[in-house]
Amino acid sequence: MASAPQNALPLFYKDLVPLNSREHANFKSRTTDKAPWLVGQHAVPLTVEEFPQAQRHFPIVFSQGAEPVPLALMGLNEGTNVFVDDEGKLLGDVYVPAYARRYPFLLARLTPEAKELSLCFDPTSDLLGEGEEGAPLFDGEQATDTTKGMLQFCESFEEAGLRTGAFVAELKKHNLLIDGEVGIQQDGVEQPFIYRGFQMVDEAKLREVRGDVLRGWNQSGLLALVFAHLFSLDLMRIVFARQIEQGKGPVPVPAA
Repeated sequence: MASAPQNALPLFYKDLVPLNSREHANFKSRTTDKAPWLVGQHAVPLTVEEFPQAQRHFPIVFSQGAEPVPLALMGLNEGTNVFVDDEGKLLGDVYVPAYARRYPFLLARLTPEAKELSLCFDPTSDLLGEGEEGAPLFDGEQATDTTKGMLQFCESFEEAGLRTGAFVAELKKHNLLIDGEVGIQQDGVEQPFIYRGFQMVDEAKLREVRGDVLRGWNQSGLLALVFAHLFSLDLMRIVFARQIEQGKGPVPVPAA
């Protein structure tokens, strides 16, 4: 249900090109009220700073694998996002994860040996390009405030990613992550729908964590993040209900 992206390119990105004033001198950034890259994406990466806001809208889980990633579940089934329409327009007042808001930009190393990250973009996106509409990315050879602002946003996202990695490492250190499972009973359907394929914090193990460790987590704010994750799991049924309302629910399996 919630696996981390395995492609060579990050989730959403079809290609990556480094942004520079020589080749993109006349490029402009266009605004939009639609996010087509979110259509059909049921799980979007989150940073820990986003937990307080995201937990009001989505279940927060962790991907499977050796390096778990926090994910906002925007749908419970692959290919389903109940928070955007078919064109990517938000359905109501919904929090959009920073991972999605930075698109089509991204900080990346141009070569495996490079120590510094460079601002890149997805050239397949229609949000950037030459034309009359939009905010210029360059003024001569100098980056405009638009470009500087996006660079700063991407840098902040990378820093948040490091803090998120430290948070997950702390959970793993204390063996708090377990394979998750949730069963949802739909009216009129005999068998419940069982969702797996994600990780979650084990509440039983959490209660066994030493008091001095918990005090440290409380002082650092980590404990509040853990509870934001746990509280958000109640939204699984809300997301399931939205799938049913939108005709995107899973097909019941007939009883044997």
